[in-house]
Amino acid sequence: MTTTSPPSPTNPLSRKRSVVGETVIHNLLRAAGAISILTTIGIVFVLFSEAFQLFLDVSIVDFFTDTAWRPFVSPDSPSFAIGIFALIQGTLMVTVIAMLVAIPLGLASAVYLADYAPQRVRKVLKPILEVLAGVPTVVLGYFALTAMTPALRAILGEGTVDFFNPFSAGIVMGIMIVPTIASLSEDAMSAVPDSLRMGAYGLGATKRQVVTQIVFPAALSGIVAAIILAIGRAVGETMIVALAGGNLAPDLAGTADQVVNPDIFNPFKQVQTMTAYIVQAIGGEATRGSVTYRSIFAVGATLFLMTFSLNIAAQRFVRRFREVY
Repeated sequence: MTTTSPPSPTNPLSRKRSVVGETVIHNLLRAAGAISILTTIGIVFVLFSEAFQLFLDVSIVDFFTDTAWRPFVSPDSPSFAIGIFALIQGTLMVTVIAMLVAIPLGLASAVYLADYAPQRVRKVLKPILEVLAGVPTVVLGYFALTAMTPALRAILGEGTVDFFNPFSAGIVMGIMIVPTIASLSEDAMSAVPDSLRMGAYGLGATKRQVVTQIVFPAALSGIVAAIILAIGRAVGETMIVALAGGNLAPDLAGTADQVVNPDIFNPFKQVQTMTAYIVQAIGGEATRGSVTYRSIFAVGATLFLMTFSLNIAAQRFVRRFREVY
């Protein structure tokens, strides 16, 4: 067996040019990395510095304890309220509905592609599935508004389902997220060595037993990471919820004989998510420097912390439970 070593430049001029080229590429890559990091730091700094300005006029205690979200009036008005949990409630409701759709469909698709589909079928289906992830969310938002919502109102009644509701937005968002869970989970399942599968088959296991008791546990860290990343995408999604979910956050507090407003548990009543509020406020209803304007950044900072926490949790889970073969 012979090995071929890379040709070494013997010409001093060629060697000098090669060293200069490597140095230029090294510096360009370092500059690209530095620009990315500095840009991220700048975005976070602006976000939190603007958010901090809000709390010069509004109590941070009220921000986390008020039961309503009505920031479009003067802070001196009796109707003014700035409780972020009224927006978080809408965000979490849409996210839960989306994940109830996306997790079973995504995992079923991943199992089929990884262990049941013939190779030629997999080569066709997986790219098609991934194309779905590239559909603009504004298109999916119009689909939720013009197809999903009318279908729900026709089935359940117009008196039951509001025209803007989190249920149709959540279903369509779940469909949007299916490729994320399916593709990442399928990659994790395909990375499980075939020797584990063959060993189980050799012991008489069925394909269902191999998938559920060998492949799935071995790929669990990748699957959970895919789900957590999908949750992060659902929490930060904007256009679908802005178009179909509504722009009115219900009060969390109930009437005198109710501890909480029962409508906050109704998926067919209009809600407002954090991203939908930002779209509404930045679309012309907030003047620069006003409390409403600054509340955009406070909501954005809260949203950033939520998605950042999810990403950290996904990374820690993968490191903790990752199987190395």
